Amino acid sequence: MMRAMGTRARRYLAALLLLAPVLAGTPPAPARAKAPASALSSTERKLVQRIDRHQPESLALLERLVNINSGTSNLAGVREVGRLFAGELDALGFRTRWVDGTGFARAGHLIAERGEPTASLPKIVLVGHLDTVFEPDSPFQRFQRLDDSTATGPGVVDMKGGDVVMLLALRALHDTGELDRLRVSVVLNGDEESPGRPIEAARAALVEAARGATAALGFEDGDGDPRHVIVSRRGSTGWTLSVSGTPSHSSQVFTPDVGIGAIFETARILERFRDSLAFEPYLTFNPGLVLGGTSLTHEQAAARGTAFGKSNVVAETTLVTGDLRALTLEQREHARAVMERIVADGSTRTSASIVFDDSYPPLAPTDGNRKLLAMIDQASRDLGLGALTPVDPARAGAADVSFLAGQVPMVVDAMGLKGGGGHTVLETARLRTLAVQAKRVAVTLSRLARQERATAKR
Repeated sequence: MMRAMGTRARRYLAALLLLAPVLAGTPPAPARAKAPASALSSTERKLVQRIDRHQPESLALLERLVNINSGTSNLAGVREVGRLFAGELDALGFRTRWVDGTGFARAGHLIAERGEPTASLPKIVLVGHLDTVFEPDSPFQRFQRLDDSTATGPGVVDMKGGDVVMLLALRALHDTGELDRLRVSVVLNGDEESPGRPIEAARAALVEAARGATAALGFEDGDGDPRHVIVSRRGSTGWTLSVSGTPSHSSQVFTPDVGIGAIFETARILERFRDSLAFEPYLTFNPGLVLGGTSLTHEQAAARGTAFGKSNVVAETTLVTGDLRALTLEQREHARAVMERIVADGSTRTSASIVFDDSYPPLAPTDGNRKLLAMIDQASRDLGLGALTPVDPARAGAADVSFLAGQVPMVVDAMGLKGGGGHTVLETARLRTLAVQAKRVAVTLSRLARQERATAKR
């Protein structure tokens, strides 16, 4: 077993070695650690002042946004939130446009761009989304303050709070003139919680807006810990396993003419999946729905179905749906090949097939991602806000920044407002992290602009 594991693990060793140093990094410093007076430049101190000054109006904007229902299927609500952000970005000198989502059955996306495409200005792409998981029929609809530092509401963390962090940082950069040193593309997707199909069409605007970017920052909340940043995410792939057996009276099961039937064959295949792949680092695969019997129906969109079968009849058909999550494209393709090989090696008197549906690609750990994390970490330390370390990718779900893997040299996520209870009626934001996150972003982007410009002059 150990020998087999070592052989397969070598496929991903390069990616895991890139990840290991940051996962084993130094413990985060206390959040209230004071930075040396000389750690920030005069411009960076002005950025901090502007963020503190604009924080009250940003909190008011967050409340207004949360009170607009923008469940993914509420197309009008998603567009309304998009119009509100467009107005805010227009005031900062951005050119905004709406990408219609009719072609992928969603509301669409807001794209905002600032700065001319010149070699002397580094390009940054900032990624958020407008939609939430809470549709108009949800009982969870309003922003509510719980105390002076926490609030609850649909999307307050995931991710209207993250979008407001982004906007607060951009406003400070605008007020100090630092925004003029950058080319910035803002992408606020309208369907992150339930992506439109085909997925390539639904994410075409994001990929195009990021073309030529030096760095990308995502404003999800990550694991909710303000000391953590995401440098890698696993991708998400759906799969459907269909198995057919030979129907017969149950007394004939296991005979050469009948075989083991569809349900036993399905169980055998699933068990072989587990035995063959369960030890792969960061790889998971999960059967979420199983239907089996003499006949069945499956409502794919609703993720439900029905099955009919009698205990004295050998099952004729089964269907299993599940997901597959991998840290790298190589790991995903290897897992798919193993699963396909197991399915093809069927039992007598049965047949089976498996179909994969790629949704979100993985964001593999890279040197570039680690470099950007190091810059944000240094900014945080200099601000007196403590050290930052990466989120374990086993705790980081799929997100839109993953579509920029391999295109943008440096990508991180989890720069948004922090809290907990995402996707539930317990969603709660830690409001004091609004300014904390905005300061980290603003100082990092200011430094990135100056660093890139200095490099270009050499």
